[in-house]
Amino acid sequence: MSKAEELSKRLSYERKCFWKEASKKEQKSAFDFAKNYKNFLDSCKTERETIDFYAELLGKKGFAEIDGSIKSKKIFRIARAKNAAIAIIGKKPISEGVNLIVSHVDAPRVDLKQNPLYEDGPTKLGMMRTHYYGGVKKYQWMSTPLALHGVIVKNDGEIVKVNIGEDDNDPVFVMPDLLPHLARKEQYTKKIGEAVDAGKMNLVFNSIPFSNDKKTKEAVKLNALNLLHEKYGIIEENFLSAELELVPAGKARDAGLDKSLVLGYGQDDRICAYTSSEAIFDANKNLEKTAIVYLADKEEIGSDGNTGAKSIFILDFISDLLRYNGENGDSTTLRRTLLKSQIISADVNAGINPNFPNVHEAENAVHIGFGVSVTKYTGSGGKSGSNDANAEFNSKIIRIFNQEKVNWQIGALGKVDEGGGGTIAKFMAEYGAEVIDCGPGVLGMHALYELTSKADIYSCYKAYKAFFEKV
Repeated sequence: MSKAEELSKRLSYERKCFWKEASKKEQKSAFDFAKNYKNFLDSCKTERETIDFYAELLGKKGFAEIDGSIKSKKIFRIARAKNAAIAIIGKKPISEGVNLIVSHVDAPRVDLKQNPLYEDGPTKLGMMRTHYYGGVKKYQWMSTPLALHGVIVKNDGEIVKVNIGEDDNDPVFVMPDLLPHLARKEQYTKKIGEAVDAGKMNLVFNSIPFSNDKKTKEAVKLNALNLLHEKYGIIEENFLSAELELVPAGKARDAGLDKSLVLGYGQDDRICAYTSSEAIFDANKNLEKTAIVYLADKEEIGSDGNTGAKSIFILDFISDLLRYNGENGDSTTLRRTLLKSQIISADVNAGINPNFPNVHEAENAVHIGFGVSVTKYTGSGGKSGSNDANAEFNSKIIRIFNQEKVNWQIGALGKVDEGGGGTIAKFMAEYGAEVIDCGPGVLGMHALYELTSKADIYSCYKAYKAFFEKV
C-alpha cells in the first residue's frame, strides 16, 4: 500500500457497506433479527395494536408496572392505550440524567370519518367517508386492498376491537380509482397532488340490500349496519366516537432476490420502536445510567394531543421514576435531570432512491445497506424546525458506534431547498437535553409499502444497544 493510499484510508470518511464489512455470522444475525421484526409489523399496524403488543410482552420480559406493588429495576407505564415508557434503572442516581430513546408508533394512514357510513344514491353502493392522516400521497391509496383496524366503544362502555381484512377468509376494502380511459380531464390535467381529491377517497363497504322490499330506504346501508350489529353489537351512533383506521391489507415480506430487504407498511416509525425496545430488552442489566424507551403517538400530525410527544407523559414518568428510586421528584430535580440527559430521536431518514436520485446530495444522504443513519439536523430550508445537534454530542455518538463496531453513516433528508421534514427531536430538545436523530434509511417513506434493508435494521438495534450501555 502506497503512502497516499495509507493516508487516504486513515484520514478519509467513507461509508461502509454492511454486507461487505460484516462477518457471515453477523449477516445471519441480521437476517434472523428481521424475521421477528416482520412478525411485529404484521401484529402492529396501528398505534393501539403496537402498545397492546408491548402491554402483553413486558410482563413476560420481567418488567413491572411503575404504579404496581412489585418493586423492580425494570419498570414500565402504559397510558391511554397509545403511549408506553420502558425503563431499566441504572447504578447512578436518575437525577444525574437518563439515556432516552424516543420513537413514534403512529404511521400515515386513512381514518374513517366520525359519521362515515352512507348509501350512494346513483350506484346504490354502501360507502364509507374517510379522512387521511399524516403526509400521504393520496393517489397511492386508491385501488389497493385495505384492512379496517381500530376500536368501537358501545353505549354501555364496552370497547370492541375491530380487525377486518388480515385473515385470508376476511373481505378487504377498496377506494376505487378512476379508469385511465376517462381520466383525461378529471385527473391528467391536474398536478399529481391534486389528481385525487380527499373528498373522493370514499371506501366501497358493501353492495347487498337488507331486503327486496322496495319501500325500505337505504337498504344497502341498513344491511351494513345489520351485519356490524350481528358481529360487534354496535349501532350507527357508535361510529361517532370510534377510532377506525384503514391500512394496507397483507403481511410484511422479504424483498429482493437475495431477500436482503423488508417490504412492509408502517416502518416509519415502528422500525425504531422495535429496534429500541429490543435494545433495552437485551442491554446489560447493570447499566451505569438509567435507560428509557419512550413510544409516542401522533408524530405524523405534529406530536400534539395528550398522547403526542408534546404531552406531559414522559415528564410525568421520569418524575415518578425519580420518586420510585427514592429521589426527589419535584419540578426542579426533574428539570435538572432532563438537562443532564441524552436523547436519541429514533426516526427514519430518506434513503437515496435510485429512480429519483436528484432530490438528494449523495455525499450527505443515506445509502440503503450502509448502516444506521446519524442525522445532525432535519428541518427545511435554513434548518427551519430542526434540533441541529451539538458537535460534542454528535461526536460522542459516533465514537461509541465506532468502538462498538456499529455500521453507521451520516445522513441528511435531501438537498437544501428541495423540501424537508421534522422529527420529535426538536420537542425533546426543549427540555435542555442533548438530542440527536438516529435511525435507518427508508425507500418510499410514507408509501403504503416502505422498503428497508435488513443490514440497517440490525445496525440500528446495535446502535441503540450501544447507546444504552456506553453513553
